[in-house]
Amino acid sequence: MSAAPAPTTVIALVEYWADRLEAAGLTLADGFGQGTLTAFDEAAWLVLWSLGLPLDELDEEENTPVSPADAAKVAILMEARINTRKPAAYLTREAWLQGVPFYVDERVIIPRSLIAELLVDESIDPWLSASTHRVLDLCTGNGSLAILAAMAYPDVAVDAADISTDALAVARINVDVHELQSRITLIESDGLAACPGPYDLILCNPPYVNAATMAALPAEFRAEPALALAGGADGMDFIRSLFLNAAGHMSENGVLVLEIGNERENFERAFPHLEPLWFETSAGPDQVLLLTRQQLA
Repeated sequence: MSAAPAPTTVIALVEYWADRLEAAGLTLADGFGQGTLTAFDEAAWLVLWSLGLPLDELDEEENTPVSPADAAKVAILMEARINTRKPAAYLTREAWLQGVPFYVDERVIIPRSLIAELLVDESIDPWLSASTHRVLDLCTGNGSLAILAAMAYPDVAVDAADISTDALAVARINVDVHELQSRITLIESDGLAACPGPYDLILCNPPYVNAATMAALPAEFRAEPALALAGGADGMDFIRSLFLNAAGHMSENGVLVLEIGNERENFERAFPHLEPLWFETSAGPDQVLLLTRQQLA
């Protein structure tokens, strides 16, 4: 293991390890995108986490002195990130989405859904009403979207469904930590098969990565469960099945909010008759869409 820098400040450590991450070839294309987008942000997250400092207060903490013992502790974590190529969230067992912390481990993909933005900024709200009472988070993973939906809509009941019992075990941890046991029901389900409905709102961040992209994923993304990522040759396998059954699980005015990542071209090729509403997100205007029950029927 490389020697850690001499006793220094928080910002000096962050800059040192950001340089080390870049020198190791960890770029956005190769290693980031699971919570951070740059080497500096990744280094800041891991340094602050290792030192037990608030993750959103680098500016306030940048000149805080760091002892040799703490610098060595940071070095162990950063070397593990570089040498194992494990995602940072798997090393810390923690991920943040829209300012909310969630437990994660290798049983689930690291939460990063753009749907979270729409829940927090109320972009979905115009399609909801006083009669919106039941929400489904399909392909819930670690439960983060179900939890954010329960926080955003205090009067709704949320079902959180996944085919993976491992994922549901992690979701259980997060539901319990956020004390939402009375409002979130976890369901083991292959797609919609075990989901009772009818739902006023279905949120779904499904496996949608096409086969060619799956084959070229960097090590960090290959560390995540392929079941939660791989969407078949064109990325649309799960979505085809979903569209066959969704209307039957939706209330009369129900809507489906679906994330498809960078697969818009494949989506439009697979479903040329559909004209969804596309939401503007931090990743652009073509990654999350909305369809009504009437469109799906």
